[in-house]
Amino acid sequence: MVRLCDYPAVVEEYIVAGFEPKPVHRLRQQVEEQLVEAIVEGRLEEGDKLPSEADLASRFSVSRSTIREALMSLASAGLIEKSPGASGGSFIRSLDARRFGIQLADLIRLLLRVGSAQRSEVDAVRALLEVPACRLAAENRTETDVATLWKIIETQRKRSVDDTDIPELDVSFHSAIAAASGNAVLAALVTAVHAVAEPVRFVVLSPSVGRDTVAHHAALARAIEDKDPDAAEAAIGEHLDYLERLSTRPTTN
Repeated sequence: MVRLCDYPAVVEEYIVAGFEPKPVHRLRQQVEEQLVEAIVEGRLEEGDKLPSEADLASRFSVSRSTIREALMSLASAGLIEKSPGASGGSFIRSLDARRFGIQLADLIRLLLRVGSAQRSEVDAVRALLEVPACRLAAENRTETDVATLWKIIETQRKRSVDDTDIPELDVSFHSAIAAASGNAVLAALVTAVHAVAEPVRFVVLSPSVGRDTVAHHAALARAIEDKDPDAAEAAIGEHLDYLERLSTRPTTN
């Protein structure tokens, strides 16, 4: 492990046969790695405020611009949050599956904007992920997971179809199912692709469509509550087919 003072940009020579010279990490990477290690080991916890850029530069024996680059990278990764103002600074954030999923969604949107991916591809991945997520949720759900699903459904029942919160509630419902799967990586992926796909935004909503959607969600929640993976798979399949029939989304960007 490279420590604070071991930063010259040189090539380490290995005598052991079979090893080749390996470049030492860039200074910024050394700073990032040590801060990440401190977070992983619990020496830096959620809410902790990092020292100032000047203080960090002194501690790491690097320039302030190097510290600034490292902090920007960690902020992009969601590990720290920068707050402006006299009382602001860089604060440690927890990285859970949902937060990671939201960040991943931003990257997927960027792929769509630059034309490196098509919306039809996002829809295809969402369909592939939702079925196993629902099966796993039925197998692994907790009472808290079930309560969360029914709470979202009750909120959906009280909202009119023209409520601006409907798409976000839909994302929350499917994200909650993925979280109930017990697989954090799967939960992050489902959150990401569902947040980007937002299938409800491409459906002409009406009172009958709203009722059907809530009924589908209720059937899915019931299957998960009953710990019935087959029923959960059937319910999500019916729901996805229904939305696909109603979708007005173009398949290209």
